[in-house]
Amino acid sequence: MKIAIVEDDINMRKSLEIAMGDYKEFEIKTFKNAKDALKSLNDSYDLVITDINMPGMDGIEFVKTLNGKFEVIIMTGNATLQRAIESIHLGVKDFLLKPFDVDTLVSAIKRESEVQEVKKKVVKKSTKKQTNDFLGSSKVLESVLNIANKAAKTDASILLLGQSGVGKEVFATHIHKTSPRAKKPFIAINMAAIPENLIESELFGFEKGAFTDASEAKAGQFELANGGTLFLDEIGEMPYAVQAKLLRALQEKEVRRLGSSKVTKIDIRVVSATNANLADKIKTGEFREDLYYRLNTIPLHIPPLCERKDEILQIAEAMCETNCKKYEFELKTFSEDAKKQLLEYSWPGNIRELISVVERAVILSEGSEISADELFLQNRFN
Repeated sequence: MKIAIVEDDINMRKSLEIAMGDYKEFEIKTFKNAKDALKSLNDSYDLVITDINMPGMDGIEFVKTLNGKFEVIIMTGNATLQRAIESIHLGVKDFLLKPFDVDTLVSAIKRESEVQEVKKKVVKKSTKKQTNDFLGSSKVLESVLNIANKAAKTDASILLLGQSGVGKEVFATHIHKTSPRAKKPFIAINMAAIPENLIESELFGFEKGAFTDASEAKAGQFELANGGTLFLDEIGEMPYAVQAKLLRALQEKEVRRLGSSKVTKIDIRVVSATNANLADKIKTGEFREDLYYRLNTIPLHIPPLCERKDEILQIAEAMCETNCKKYEFELKTFSEDAKKQLLEYSWPGNIRELISVVERAVILSEGSEISADELFLQNRFN
């Protein structure tokens, strides 16, 4: 197993190199900062272990830049607790609270190794799509869905608000599927996952020769979504300079590809989402107020999972069954202690974290009943 360790503290870095040198099954490469790691990371790496507090690019920005290409384990101290919780929102699977001994690190690595091995053995099969977009139900969810279903019947712009991992894209998909545009394209684009210098060409497209690498013309996401719904996730991360062009496209219902003098008429419905406080971004000059009002015709706040307790076991049991089928295991269930722990945990990473925890528990649990210990929630952040 090839592992990248990113740690700016030279003493910590050397200690990890020495300690991990005793484990022949691991090939360890260490890096003093995230930028050096990014230059060397490729498909040969199985796992990334990184500190959070680092000069230059910190661990959170590093994980964002990796964009899900690698499984990540975070190393953190007490002072970075809030940042560790932030990393849960980005899909980080495990955490090591400094100081830790090498056995704790090895256990975390072996858990991740087992999960990856099982995943590699799975033969991808076509499965029927779920008719219901939501894995659970609660009074809180039904209340939000009631508004979403009313809004879906119109062409009004909808702004989905809420923490990372609460299911904003699920809501966006549901709105599209229950709208008059359901048979037309649904195009989702994540502003935070696209390099700033590529966002404009990604949204609006470009003509051949518009810039150095433009060897052929390409339609943008607006054109691809024509007639349907364009979902702009993490809209708060959109560069200020591009916001004016987005506003114009929405107002004029037309786009112009980079390098072209021709405009293309578009007919789309825009659903956007953010976990940022756009009002604060407006005050600091990071987000345009006129664009905010254009996107925010119908605001829809999606509560965190901790406020939707009734859904926790429903989602956990649905994902347990799904993963048992996926990995061809006998059907597993949760023990009463495991259910209690699932309900008592605060779920800072919301539904995304719950789904991840259940998948890992299904893979690593020994018997047909998943115990509380096999959830590995004891050392996570509450």
